[in-house]
Amino acid sequence: MDYLPLFMQLRSQPVVVVGGGHIANRKVDLLRRSGAQITVVSPELREELHKLASKGELRYVAERFSEAHVEGATLVIAATNDHDVNVAVSKAAQARKIPVNVVDNPTLSTFIFPAIVDRSPIIVAVSSGGESPVLARRVREQIEALLPEKLGALARFMGARRKAVQQALGALARRPFWERIVSGVVGTRVLAGDETAAEKAFESELRTSHLTTSPTTGGSGLGEVYLIGAGPGDPDLLTLRALQLLQQADVVLYDRLVPDAVLDRSRRDAERIFVGKEAGDHTVQDRIHELLVHYARKGLRVARLKGGDPFVFGRGGEEIEVLTRHNIPYISVPGITAALGAASSAGIPLTHRRLAQSVTFVAGHVLEDDALDWRSLASPRQTIVFYMGVSHLDQIVAKLRDAGAKAEHPAAIVERATLPEQRTLRGTLETIAEIARKASVTAPALLIVGDVTTCMATDAQLTGQQHGSISHGTLV
Repeated sequence: MDYLPLFMQLRSQPVVVVGGGHIANRKVDLLRRSGAQITVVSPELREELHKLASKGELRYVAERFSEAHVEGATLVIAATNDHDVNVAVSKAAQARKIPVNVVDNPTLSTFIFPAIVDRSPIIVAVSSGGESPVLARRVREQIEALLPEKLGALARFMGARRKAVQQALGALARRPFWERIVSGVVGTRVLAGDETAAEKAFESELRTSHLTTSPTTGGSGLGEVYLIGAGPGDPDLLTLRALQLLQQADVVLYDRLVPDAVLDRSRRDAERIFVGKEAGDHTVQDRIHELLVHYARKGLRVARLKGGDPFVFGRGGEEIEVLTRHNIPYISVPGITAALGAASSAGIPLTHRRLAQSVTFVAGHVLEDDALDWRSLASPRQTIVFYMGVSHLDQIVAKLRDAGAKAEHPAAIVERATLPEQRTLRGTLETIAEIARKASVTAPALLIVGDVTTCMATDAQLTGQQHGSISHGTLV
């Protein structure tokens, strides 16, 4: 280990920054967040630093550097583009045993700045020892993606209750108690921004902490449900919040639209239960409700993983009603719904200033009760997206035509959106059903109707529009 990682308390401590340019400004911003008393030494100063000096947030010395400037400093930073000045700063600081950093020059430095993930009071520092700052930043970005934004709030929540826990529990019981707080309902409530619910759960956990339970049960009978949108299929389109909760869940209930690549992002030792149902089969939903309640009452963290978004034709509303009736806490995590994923990956804007001022999502399999306003759906200058409509494609086209839509009105089908085998089929209301039949289109697939389906097509596709065409898209 070339460097010993340390965290230094600089609040109200004198720190000298030599240099007044862009790099100095970056270091000053970091030092301000640590609460240091900053002195900037430079003949010239960039505007941002001038503003801070005028507000009294730093002291400005408009001089060339001399050894006297580092006297009494706790820390010194050289951030100039003059090598001789940087050498002089390093020598002056080291002669006085003051830690010094010369930016981008480890040989002149006695300490280096790491790449930082700031979730104060949780701080993560990553360093390559000056060998590869770009790589250190990349590692930091990967770590940052895994850490919830409100992680610092959880640390403060726990810190404010340490004394109460010390008074209530013996030394041996405290660590498992805090582990349950971090990984259980209390932690997820704080991270979701609901500290009122977190406080109630904390008090309950503390009252019942004398009960011993298995570490996998998430605590003393406290369970919760995560309604997670898995997106349209590409695992890289999962939200950070979805990934975080999938790594916490003890049980994952998933449906048939969730591919293995998405399911593999869940915790490896989590129990996985397939609860998928085919179109038109509504009997399984009651069983899903029973499983959600059953596992949550056992004190487990249950992820209900749904393709797309839970609240866009995902029956998430029904599941919330059940959870609410049974007083089971839940967190809902939106996903990229199929219409957005399909349109983006196929290069089709759902709205366009010249072509469509609105977009409507329609359940394409609910046609028999005729509750839809087909005349409105057939109007031009809008986009209509039909979910789950492939098996009813002839009916949908017929109803749109009967309601006044023109035969040449553009349409497209996006099959298996965002996945490697995605296909985009373009045509018109007159041709799209036959195109789908010839291409043997199967679910999952969406029908998009509107002029927007042509605006990103190639010239060849536009030329062959009356006969239809197939293209492949990739979502980057």
